[in-house]
Amino acid sequence: MMRTLSYPATAGDYRVLAQRRLPGFLFDYIDGGATDEQTLQANVADWAQVPLRQRVLVNVDGVDTSSTLAGQACRLPVALAPVGLAGMMARRGEVQAARAAQSVGVPFTLSTVGICPLHEVVTATSQPVWFQLYMIRDRGIVQTLLQRAWEAGCRTLVFTVDLPLTGMRHRDTRNGLSAGGMKAALIKAHGVLSHPHWLWDVAMRGQPLSFGNLTDQVPGARDMDAFKAWVDSQFDPRVTWDDIAWLRDRWPGTLLLKGILDVADAQAAVRAGVQGLIVSNHGGRQLDGVMSTAAKLPAIVQAVGAQTEVLVDGGIRSGVDVFRALALGAKGVLIGRPWIWALAAAGEAGVQDLLTRWQRELLLAMTLAGVRSVADIQPSHLETRNSP
Repeated sequence: MMRTLSYPATAGDYRVLAQRRLPGFLFDYIDGGATDEQTLQANVADWAQVPLRQRVLVNVDGVDTSSTLAGQACRLPVALAPVGLAGMMARRGEVQAARAAQSVGVPFTLSTVGICPLHEVVTATSQPVWFQLYMIRDRGIVQTLLQRAWEAGCRTLVFTVDLPLTGMRHRDTRNGLSAGGMKAALIKAHGVLSHPHWLWDVAMRGQPLSFGNLTDQVPGARDMDAFKAWVDSQFDPRVTWDDIAWLRDRWPGTLLLKGILDVADAQAAVRAGVQGLIVSNHGGRQLDGVMSTAAKLPAIVQAVGAQTEVLVDGGIRSGVDVFRALALGAKGVLIGRPWIWALAAAGEAGVQDLLTRWQRELLLAMTLAGVRSVADIQPSHLETRNSP
């Protein structure tokens, strides 16, 4: 018997609700991973293999979950990761998510390929947002995006480095997202017509459904097929560390590199002068078969954690997972699927509820591990495999 989920409590609950509310091709777009989804599954499973160490009779009065990420004060060390097409999952979805993040006191990152333009998101909030960027072949477009982000008050740039080509995502293939023609159109039309609430609330009332940050740059920015063709021609597989230096010279704020999964690359990022890096495998959406971020994080922290801020994303599904990431050495985490599931399921209120629950889960984990501040969470708060 299917649960009613009148009161969703977990990211998984919101996932179930999102699946019910979204057309199938949109749900699979946010939910799926590359090829056989091995890395997608490992990302989640490997956090569960990190056991916490419970302590008792420790003075844990006044536990504080607050921290700073990229110099920005946060009520808990979590930022909302950039998610493309978020405005297709709920009406003006990026605006709703940014408001929820502000209400809970965490950063929101706007994707270059979001639906809502930067100025709309910034106008709706009173705290600075982070902006995510891909390196595009036309460097003039890159410079325009950088200038707009800075003028809008963004001071943290998240530069994604693991997307020289788009990963093979079989769910999107099966749903016709990577194909044109009548058959693909019929598959998507059936999905839309099967979800009249989404059709009315998002497709009709959520207009314009265009790539807001690229409307002036991309011919046919309102047409998904035309936009995909533009992306295929503009995502630049020639990007090297020299381009990071070029970007560093043109961005006066904080620069975070997202997509680091190797110690050598982390060390190169430090040499390139970035202020932080995000250990990430793109949520398992790029190269299937690579190791999980939970498995890769400790070595990267050991190599560069004393020199730069190390964040992590991928598979984090609860406040307890946030604790695990901090205990493994991360300064904080970014989350993608959990917030987009909550957004699709219940809009701004859903994202706010999810983050508030995670803050409570993190507080409880800290309390029962005997630690009062985020900065004090250490590897010693985890069990070792040979612990008595």
